[in-house]
Amino acid sequence: MKRTTCVFLCLLSLTTLGLAEEGMWLLSQMQEMDLQKMGLQLSAEQIYHPDKPSITDAVIQLGGGTASFVSSNGLVLTNHHVAFGAVQRASTQGTDYLTNGFLAKTGEEEIQGPGLSARLMIEMKDVTKKVQAAGEGITDAVKKDRAIRAKIQEITDNIEEGKKDITATVAEMYNGKQYILYVYKRFDDIRVVCMPPMSIGNYGGDIDNWMWPRHTGDFALVRVYVSPEGEGRDFDKGNVPYKPKYWLKPSGRDLNTGDMTFVLGYPGQTTRYRTSNSVAWNLHHNYPSSVKQFQEIIDLLDEIGKTSSEAEIKVADLSKGLNNVMKNYQGKIEGMTKTHFVEKKKAFEAELMKFINSKPDLQKKYGNVLNEIREEYKGLETLELHDNVLQNMFGLSGTLFNVAWNLYNLTREREKPEGERDPNFSERDVKRAVGRMPYQYYSYLEASDKALLKRALNEAVALPEDNRIAGVQYLQENYPSVDDFVDKAFQNSKLTDVAYAQSLAEKSSAELKNLNDPFINLAAAVYDEVELMRKRNEKFGARITELRKEYINALYEWKGSKLYPDANGTIRFTYGKVAGYVPRDAVTYLPFTTLAGVLEKNTGKEPFNMPDKLRVLHQNKDFGKWADATLQDIAIDFLHKVDTTGGNSGSPVLNAYGELIGILFDGNYEAMNSDWQYDDDIQRSISVDVRYVQFIMDKFMGADYLLQEMGS
Repeated sequence: MKRTTCVFLCLLSLTTLGLAEEGMWLLSQMQEMDLQKMGLQLSAEQIYHPDKPSITDAVIQLGGGTASFVSSNGLVLTNHHVAFGAVQRASTQGTDYLTNGFLAKTGEEEIQGPGLSARLMIEMKDVTKKVQAAGEGITDAVKKDRAIRAKIQEITDNIEEGKKDITATVAEMYNGKQYILYVYKRFDDIRVVCMPPMSIGNYGGDIDNWMWPRHTGDFALVRVYVSPEGEGRDFDKGNVPYKPKYWLKPSGRDLNTGDMTFVLGYPGQTTRYRTSNSVAWNLHHNYPSSVKQFQEIIDLLDEIGKTSSEAEIKVADLSKGLNNVMKNYQGKIEGMTKTHFVEKKKAFEAELMKFINSKPDLQKKYGNVLNEIREEYKGLETLELHDNVLQNMFGLSGTLFNVAWNLYNLTREREKPEGERDPNFSERDVKRAVGRMPYQYYSYLEASDKALLKRALNEAVALPEDNRIAGVQYLQENYPSVDDFVDKAFQNSKLTDVAYAQSLAEKSSAELKNLNDPFINLAAAVYDEVELMRKRNEKFGARITELRKEYINALYEWKGSKLYPDANGTIRFTYGKVAGYVPRDAVTYLPFTTLAGVLEKNTGKEPFNMPDKLRVLHQNKDFGKWADATLQDIAIDFLHKVDTTGGNSGSPVLNAYGELIGILFDGNYEAMNSDWQYDDDIQRSISVDVRYVQFIMDKFMGADYLLQEMGS
């Protein structure tokens, strides 16, 4: 590809309001968009209004994904894979709801979704001046960052004070050019209502994940419960279904190629305004090392899962989650490599610097910003291996050591002088985390816990001398081997008792060490090393944030346009038409799959084990009223050009009239690079057609009363 073309493609990523289908837009930006020109039959106020019921009031953040109210009685529609973790935890109590599916015929039959929590955004407000004022006059990047974070904590604490079901966050936009306060109503009593079997909800499994064509019914229904007074609270038999201000209604219209769609959801994170340094770091360091780690752990968990049905259920959520992220990273590596993405970014930056250097005032302000960013990234390489292994000791080492670390770290943070403590430390958050600790134990399995910890510690012991983790010396001095430590730790620790673990949250660090618990002793031994890593990361984060803000300011000077901010877990609006794509030479993907395609893939074995009942329904063309008039079949999944990423899973997909037409659940493999740059030709989101959801509920599961509740 010619250099000028590369630069042009990068310029396309700097989308301004109203161009193409790119953009995860803030709700406040919709007022500036010509929605009708895009084909929508709604006004911005009908989608989001700060004071009146609007579509946004039906959209919630659920677990790590998104969901939407679909009835006046708190019924919520989301993805099978968003509800998967909670249903997996429920299945550890004796009944396999994952394989067999689940349907509550009445409210009394609905089952608790352990650990599943939801948030409904009830207010958003720009607090940029207030937050930025906290950092004015502070030249040290770390001190400035801590002052800003302290102000953010003060703002959110004031909002949450005395309110049991209200949480608040302040989200940073454009690396600190803007700060927005989001206030949420929190729900902690979420009950599972309808979950199709894995052979429908996860049809194709990891083989089809991120791929097109897809044929999965990735949906589930849960219900939100609150106190009789309408307050969100933990599971209680006295709770009643929540009454939302707005809920979505399934469309009765056919869906066709070229139809306008839009999505409201909670995309997790994109990095479209990062420089070539960040691209290169992830391509050559972060992604490859993560893929290697995840594959090893997945293989380990798969072997353990083969030992029993209980083990298979216990390891299912972690294995599925790692598979999902690993395939995403593999796609990013492939996409970046094939498109020479680092070189594209460098060419783009060269054009930017040519503009900056042509104006003396801009050259003085921004002339060295890219060089400074480059120097910051060089510093990451020295301890890369050390830090990767140390981080894996906490994230991927099993339940008990993680519990021990969290308890010990909590006490040490609490004991610090207030000026040295993490500005975001909150006793309220600690109390909530301790209260939710039992959910960590739902997936606890000694065999997998031991295997994960042994793997993590063996990695640490094997580090070269110049990258050695100092705290691991404790283990080597007191035990003949890693295996010996792990076996004795599981024999002697009382942390297998969740009530006991919760009781330790109020103890001092000295009291914890006096318990002589092996896991806590190990946590204490590596604490100083983790603190050093945290301080290094804090320094890098503070400095790189300031530099990235300067970089974005330079982009503003160059393009003179208002840009959408990178996704950061806050609610966003995105839109686009139903459309297929051409992934490679002589291959064209149509935008719809059908029930016939489910049958074509069927092998009778997981993950392509089509249920016999579903096969018979197709054979008899017993489609009810759910068939697509054009396809003469049941539409399963469809492609559309909405700009989304992780966290959008479960987002409602609506048509131009604001009617529910689907549930977003995935993106396409060829566009895994989309977190870094949007490509209008190739990037697509994949959604399950709401007519397939209704067909399965009606003809396969017999959920008539739920269809009536939804107004189907």
